[in-house]
Amino acid sequence: MATIPLERDIPGLSPHRGIKGPVTAARQRRSWTIYAALCLAGLAPTLLGLAPAWRAAGLGLWIPGGGFLAVGGWAMLLFPLVMVLFVASLVAWFWAGVVVAPVIVWLGSAALAGAMSGPTTWAGAPIAVPLAAGAVILAFARSNRKAHAAGLVKAAARSAFLPKSFTEVAQQSAHEPDPAKREMDAEQLAGLRYLLDRALQPVDRFDGFTIIDQFQPAALRYQINHMGFALAVAQTAYLPNFRGYMGLAQRNLIEKYLEKKVWDYWVYESCWGHLNFTDWDPAGRDNIMLTGWFGAHVGGYMLATGDRRYMEPGSLTFRLNDRKAWRHDFRTINGSVDANYAKAEFGIFACEPNWLYPICNHYGMLSLVTHDALTGSRLVDRHIDGWVRGIDDEFTDSSGSIVGLRSQLTGMPVPFPVGEAGYAFFENTFLPTRARQLWAIAREEIAPLVSEDAQGPRMTMPGEGLDAGKYGTGHVGAYGTYLVSAREFGDERLAAAALAGLERDCQPQRDGGVLRFAKGSNISNATAIMGLLMDTGDFRRTFTEGPSKAALAGPMIETLEYPAVLVTRAWSDGTGLEATFVPGAGAGRHTIGLSQLEPGRRYVLEGAVETDLVAAQDGTATFTIDLPGRIEVTLRAG
Repeated sequence: MATIPLERDIPGLSPHRGIKGPVTAARQRRSWTIYAALCLAGLAPTLLGLAPAWRAAGLGLWIPGGGFLAVGGWAMLLFPLVMVLFVASLVAWFWAGVVVAPVIVWLGSAALAGAMSGPTTWAGAPIAVPLAAGAVILAFARSNRKAHAAGLVKAAARSAFLPKSFTEVAQQSAHEPDPAKREMDAEQLAGLRYLLDRALQPVDRFDGFTIIDQFQPAALRYQINHMGFALAVAQTAYLPNFRGYMGLAQRNLIEKYLEKKVWDYWVYESCWGHLNFTDWDPAGRDNIMLTGWFGAHVGGYMLATGDRRYMEPGSLTFRLNDRKAWRHDFRTINGSVDANYAKAEFGIFACEPNWLYPICNHYGMLSLVTHDALTGSRLVDRHIDGWVRGIDDEFTDSSGSIVGLRSQLTGMPVPFPVGEAGYAFFENTFLPTRARQLWAIAREEIAPLVSEDAQGPRMTMPGEGLDAGKYGTGHVGAYGTYLVSAREFGDERLAAAALAGLERDCQPQRDGGVLRFAKGSNISNATAIMGLLMDTGDFRRTFTEGPSKAALAGPMIETLEYPAVLVTRAWSDGTGLEATFVPGAGAGRHTIGLSQLEPGRRYVLEGAVETDLVAAQDGTATFTIDLPGRIEVTLRAG
């Protein structure tokens, strides 16, 4: 990938921090202009002495429910009720892209106040309503000023520690593992089995998944993608020459994603968010929470395995019913990301209708990274300048952090916690220098959470925590995210601290050789397990390179019995094969199937029951192993 010119000034916080970008400023001016026009229109009936119904309805345009103050009497009690309802409508707007909900509540309450008005209105309403609206506006303005000032203080502290921390991160990141010598340990294998047990069940089954709703972080689509990411990392790092249950598990997850219950949320969001009642193509307008996430998932699988089946037209078909389906494949999914970025005024594009999430757009860029790696395209180069400008100009607060969420329609920001550690490992695939800066900030700011005891460093999170994957308490996701970034950038101390936090605070359960953290949701477990599997640079290599060409061209382990036989290492130099097996269900003798051998060639075996084998004309062969415990098997050309 070409070096990104916009990285030249790093390290150093964005000079645009805390300044409204041109698109944000324009959208906010437009929003305030519309509001001012509503207020003028709302006050006009009072100034012109129109009928009470018009005066009440007009004052209802100043603030949701304000018209009921004009109605007077018991109806004034409806004002706080409507305010609560309006907040709920904003949540619905955020939660599921219901753009029409706040409009219906605000204008509907104004119309209802007009309909309820009597022969007169409360004389104090023309003063009380503007005062109420002004109080709300001033409260938000004061909160924003305080946040801006606090951000400037944080920025100053960051500027002081950043050069030293960045240098340390660069040094730690330089030491990457030797792919020829990697093998999963027992703890990593136990975590991998958590993912496999869920992925290997029938495609239409979701046992062990968190099922609450399909609109926000607990949605199945997010769980599926993160499980796929972790499996791709494991395949690339430890098992490039083992297909078997690893390949099946990843394909099952991709096929699960195509189940209607996973993606048909977009039908509803298209209707109530885009007012689109006919074309619900999930890879059409917006919806980067599908195209970006799923594209990266599918691309990671294809890079890890060499399997290109999802390049075929219609291989990723979203079928709504017998009459309606949208035929897609990996190229068209990324074609949607490409097309949406090409017209993205903010530099990034929306998840739900109206809502711009920078974190989702990190997945979107990750998807383009995999597309470039698989096809030789240059989609990242095409969009990265605008993407970076969008993040720096439109989505950077006064501290230098990324604004987590912004309304595309109004330009207004909304608190949405992600943090530098949550962005860093993604950016390492397409902006590696900026990624190191993000981690250089995160590691310093989480340092106070780390203490030393007799067992070594331990991270301790404050309070009960938030697990967005189950809308409940818990620290598994936070520890897991810190573990992923620490491992990606070679920070062994913070990785050990995060692991200790998971072990002591998150109720690890090891049952039948399977590890799970009982206090975490499925997606939080998937994140933590991905971190458990990783070493320096693994996320970047998985999505930008995959295994070496030599490994993917060498002999492959194709078949064995899961979970009776587990593979902890499978690597090839292009001609031979080195593999390690452990029992998953007691000792026994097992048959192992191979592919991609040279037809008719004799191979020598070490560690198997047989001492040699001859490949069939289709390049396949089998051998047997006795598996009392861990064994190593070597295959080389005779």
